[in-house]
Formats: sequence, C-alpha cells, structure tokens
Amino acid sequence: MTDDVPDAAHRALERHGAFEGERDEYRCTTTPFDAVATLSPAPGDRDATFEVEVRVPSLDAVVESETVAEVVEDGWFDTLERRLDDAYDVVKSSDRLDPEIERFDDEVVARFGVQAWTADQGADDAKALIDYVEGTYVQGVIPGYEYGEPVAGLLNRAQKNADSESTNRGGTPL
Repeated sequence: MTDDVPDAAHRALERHGAFEGERDEYRCTTTPFDAVATLSPAPGDRDATFEVEVRVPSLDAVVESETVAEVVEDGWFDTLERRLDDAYDVVKSSDRLDPEIERFDDEVVARFGVQAWTADQGADDAKALIDYVEGTYVQGVIPGYEYGEPVAGLLNRAQKNADSESTNRGGTPL
C-alpha cells in the first residue's frame, strides 16, 4: 500500500535517474535485466522500505546452441546464491529485510529490501543492490559457452571497459 509511504520516497526514485515509473513500481533503466523497486511503509522514523526485485536468466536460458548439464547449472546457481548473500555489503541502510533468492526453470529471482532513514539513501541503496546483482551475475558467467543476450552484451561491455582502463593506465589493450 503506497498511500502510507511518504511522498519523499516516491520523489527520490522519480528523480534518481536510474528509475522510471510511479507510485507502485519503479523500473531500473540501467540494466538489461528486469529490475524494479517498490515502496512500502517503514516502521518508526524511517522514510520507507525500498524493496528490490531483480530477475536474471538461468545459465541454460542464455547459453546458445547447447544445453547446460544439470550439475553445472546447479553449481552455478549455488555459487550465485552464496555471492548474492553479500549484497547488503554495498548499502548504507542498516535495517535490511532477509534476502530471497529463488530459482525457477529459466530464471533466478533475487529480492532485497532496506528500511531507509532518508528517501535519497533508500533510492541509492536500491540502485546499489541492482548493480550488485548485475555485477555478480556477470562474474559468475562460465567461460566456454556461447551466450545470447543480455549476457553477450554485458560481457562485451565489460571487455570494452577493461580495454579502456588498460589503455588509460598506459597499457596496451588485451
């Protein structure tokens, strides 16, 4: 029920620059994954509870031209799940909801929430959580497979960023 959420929380997401939407759902526009932030009332003096849900494809769903063995898919998910348990390391809000990481046939759904003292901090924390999920996902991509979108684009972007950093430090691109 967003009626009990202070307008400051809605304004923080609306003006953040990474989110589009209003009142019920704010979609993150800076990731190729399906990532949304929602608001709910927070206890005490907190501005709001900022809840984030990020949907990412399973490994087998993005590998092209072959099927990923179940044991590989299971190991990949177990590693992703353990790494996402550390997502709250990137937020400043100290009151956090228990993370939920669920695996379905073709996707993984990660849910997090923070109860922010200020609306702007809640919006920043929501974006940080989304970025953490994206980065953790990309780090967990297993070499040796041919990937489709959005993974292929993310890997390409990561390689370009690495090449740019190497060149900027006076090195030669890989």
